[in-house]
Amino acid sequence: MKLVCDREQILGPLQAVIGVVERRQTMPILANVLLSAKNGRLSITATDLEVELVATTDVGVQQAGDITVPGRKLLDIVKALPDKVGVTLALDGDRMTVRAGKSRFALTTLPAADFPIVEEINAQLKVELEQSALRRLLDKTHFSMAQQDVRYYLNGMLLETDGKMLRTVATDGHRLALCEMELDSRSGAQQVIVPRKGVLELQRLVGDEGSVAVQVGTNHIRVELGDIRFTSKLIDGRFPEYGRVIPAAPTRTVTADRDALRRALQRTAILSNEKYRGIRLALKPNLLTITAHNPEQEEAEEEIEVIYGGDELEVGFNVNYLLDALSAVDGAEVEVGLTDSNSSCLVRAPGGGNAKYVVMPMRL
Repeated sequence: MKLVCDREQILGPLQAVIGVVERRQTMPILANVLLSAKNGRLSITATDLEVELVATTDVGVQQAGDITVPGRKLLDIVKALPDKVGVTLALDGDRMTVRAGKSRFALTTLPAADFPIVEEINAQLKVELEQSALRRLLDKTHFSMAQQDVRYYLNGMLLETDGKMLRTVATDGHRLALCEMELDSRSGAQQVIVPRKGVLELQRLVGDEGSVAVQVGTNHIRVELGDIRFTSKLIDGRFPEYGRVIPAAPTRTVTADRDALRRALQRTAILSNEKYRGIRLALKPNLLTITAHNPEQEEAEEEIEVIYGGDELEVGFNVNYLLDALSAVDGAEVEVGLTDSNSSCLVRAPGGGNAKYVVMPMRL
C-alpha cells in the first residue's frame, strides 16, 4: 500500500472519525483506524464496536491496500506537520512509514482482516432530509437523554416516524424533550433508539448545509453525510410511551419573556440546594415570584412580570431542567403550561411550535 496526498486531504477525514477511538480499549485494534486505499480514494474507518465512522477522501493511490495504524498517533503527526505539505504513506513490512518534507515517522500496524467493520445493515427505512433539519432535531432534544441509567433504553434518543412526521424524543425519567418535523416524502412507520454516544457523535458531524440520507436497519442506523458515513448500533429495548407523559391540556398558561425568565432563574439558582437544585415558582395574576434557599439558610427571590390570569399556584422544579428547556425554545417569548402543584409543566413556544418540553415537579 502506498499513497500521496496533501496534509489537508487526510487531516479532515482523520478529525471526523477520531471521536470514536477510545483512549482505553478492551481490544488493542480499537485504538487503530483502518486505512483502505483503492481507485484514487482513501477511506479511514474508526469504531468502538457501538459506533462506526468512515470518512473518504481523494488521494493519489500508487499501490492499493488495507492496513490499520494507531489512530490518535497518526492524527497527532498529521496535525503537527506544516500546512499544505505533501504527505506520503507507505507500508514497509509491518510498519507504516509517513513522510513529509524532511520528517519521517514509522508506525506499528495490525492486519486489516482483524478490524471489526459493519457490513450491510438491511435498511428497512430510508429517509432523506436537510442536514440543518436533522441538526435541529438532535439539538432540541439531546440534553434530556439519561446518563448511565439502569433503564438502559433511556440512555439514548428515540427516533420515530409515523409516515408523515420524523420525531426525536429523549427523557431521563425527570424531564422529556420532543421535537418533530414534517417529511417531504411518505415513509413507513418505524421506532428505534439510538445510543447516547451515537447521538453525540452524530451531532458533532452534522452541519448546516447539504442533505443527509438516513437508513434504519434491524440492529443499526446509518447516516450518510457527503464523504462521511456514520453507523451506530441500536438499543434493543422499548421506549416509554411518551405521549402519556405530555400534559394534553394544561389548565393554566403563563406567557413570559424567555430571556428575562431565563436570567431570573439563573440568578435564583445560585442559592438553590447544590444537590437537588430545587426552586419554587409562585404565581399570582400577571406576577411570577421565583424563590430558592439552601441548607445554609441563604435565600434568593426574583419577581418577574408575566401574562397570567389564573388562580394562585405554588410549584417546585429542578432549575437546571427548566433552564435547559428555556434555552432550547425558539423565539422571544415562552409559554409554560401548568395544572397544579403535583403535575408536570409543559414548556414550549407560544402557539405550540414543533418542540415540547415536559418537566416533572419537585417536592420542596
